[in-house]
Formats: sequence, C-alpha cells, structure tokens
Amino acid sequence: MGEAVEILLSNNGLSNGLDDQETQKKCCWYEEELDEDLKWSFALNSTLHRGTSEYQDIVLLDTKHFGKALMIDGKMQSAETDEYVYHECLIHPSLLYHPNPKAVFIMGGGEGSAAREVLKHNNIQKVVMCDIDQEVVDFCRKHLSANWEAFRNERLDLIINDAKAELEKREEKYDLIVGDLADPVEGGPCYQLYTKSFYEKILKPKLKDSGIFVTQAGPAGVLTHKEVFSSIYNTLRNVFKYVVAYTAHVPSFVDTWGWVMASDQPFVLEANQIDNRIEERVDGELLYLNGTTFLSATVMNKIVHQGLMNETHVYTEDDARFLRGHGKAYCA
Repeated sequence: MGEAVEILLSNNGLSNGLDDQETQKKCCWYEEELDEDLKWSFALNSTLHRGTSEYQDIVLLDTKHFGKALMIDGKMQSAETDEYVYHECLIHPSLLYHPNPKAVFIMGGGEGSAAREVLKHNNIQKVVMCDIDQEVVDFCRKHLSANWEAFRNERLDLIINDAKAELEKREEKYDLIVGDLADPVEGGPCYQLYTKSFYEKILKPKLKDSGIFVTQAGPAGVLTHKEVFSSIYNTLRNVFKYVVAYTAHVPSFVDTWGWVMASDQPFVLEANQIDNRIEERVDGELLYLNGTTFLSATVMNKIVHQGLMNETHVYTEDDARFLRGHGKAYCA
C-alpha cells in the first residue's frame, strides 16, 4: 500500500482523526509528493473526512481551487472541478465505439463516478461495479453528492469483492469491462489487475465477441509516460488485436493522463459518427468529450508516441512498474 496521508498540526503533533474541530479549521495546505525531488501543494478550506480501511487510507478535502477532492493513500483520485474530464474519457469512447452495448463490468470505481457516466447511456441494461473496499464505497456514497443518483439506480449492481475473483467466478460475459482502478502502487491492492496473465486468462474470456476493455493508465506526459502508461499499453498489445491509447490534461492531476482501450474488433468511427452516437445514446450533455476531441486525444506528441511504440516491458506479477508518492495536509 502507498503511504498514508498525514494531518500535521502546528505543534508538530499528529492528529488521530477528525473529531478535533480545530484541526479541521486550521488545515491550510495539502502537499503531494510527485517524485523524490518534486512536490506540489494547494490551499485547503478544511479536511472534511478521514478514514482508514483494511486496504487504504481515505481523505476527503475541501480545497480552495479544486473543490472537494478525494485522496486515497495520499494520491489525488478525483476533484470536484475536473473529475468529469477523467471519467468522460474513461467511459464514453469505448461505449460509443461498441455497436450496441448492454452490459458493463467496472473493476474498482468505488466513488461511483464511472458508474454515473455509464448510466447516462440509454442502451445500457446492467452495470456491475465491483470494488474491493467497502469503506471506500460507503465513504463516497455518503460524501459525494454528485453520485447519489447513480448509487440509487436500479441498473447498478454493487459488489464488494476482489475484481479478479469476481470475474473468475461469473459465467456471464460483458460488452465492456472498465478498469477504474487505483494506480499500481507497490503493496497496493490493484497492481495485479494490470498484468498480462490477468488480461489474458481472466478478463478477456469475460468479454463478448465484440467486447471492449478500457483502463485508466496513469500519467502520460512528456516526462512521465514511461512510468506505467507505456507499459500498460504494450501489455495490452500482447493480448488484444487492436489497442488505442489516448490522453487528456487533468488539472488536479498536474499532468496529462492516459487511458487505453483494447478489443479484437477494430475501432473505426469518424468524428461525426461519434457525435451522432452521443446524440442518440447519451442522456444529457457531455461536458468535455465530442468526436473531434476524442480523435485528437488519440494523437500523441512525438516523444510519447515513440515511447509507446518502443516500449518492450510487459506487466507481470514478478515484473511490475509502480507509481510513487504520498501526501500531507499541513495545518497553520
């Protein structure tokens, strides 16, 4: 597991929770370590909630710049002001490329935002969201009001289990499987769900013939794409016939972010065809994505493109790549 978020007091003591109202009032900055010699910080209004589950540390911050922000193991998971960029990119492209998706399986996604986006599609009949951490799900269901409606939707089947074990035991197959997992962190609960053996032996057999798999794939910037993005992309190229990587800037992640979708069927749609499917299938308006935006997101700059094409590393249980970093909230 990644390192815990620390709530530091002005007297250099360590808060044991959020019962201390003065701690909530005094918190003024959150600092996240991005690398050994690189940190960034943002101002806080308060720390709204903090909890620790069997698997990870969970903190909900009220930030001055990004609104409410969910942190897990000290890493930014989503922020109120821009989470739609991440979740629209994760969910809609693969659903729009699929000719007629009905059933979706989400690995992870405990905050409910991925399910919220899937449920915007009027042709979806069933969404299984499988998260390993009951504490995270309960925490988000209570505190993230934007997803309350999704959690109450009758098409959503919420399962608390390890996604690998859940997929293995299920007999049904899916039109789309989504990897809305935490970043691969050494000792964390998720990194085995990025491996070739998992994709090949467990995940792919659970896809229908025209099925698509999509996963978040970590930082994809000029300086960061080789951390895990290029490796996830190359691992999927060793399992599926057609693999598409795409990126977008997510301000609260302080980087360009990457996603990868994969299938044994080709991805062939023009921008206007994507827009037409959005109009036909999606209830409500997408804030970020349209056909042109998505197709442009699949075009990498020269450095990142070459990094993807030249990558040779394949994720295995014995040879995985991990992201580093943790965070601290400092109180004045």
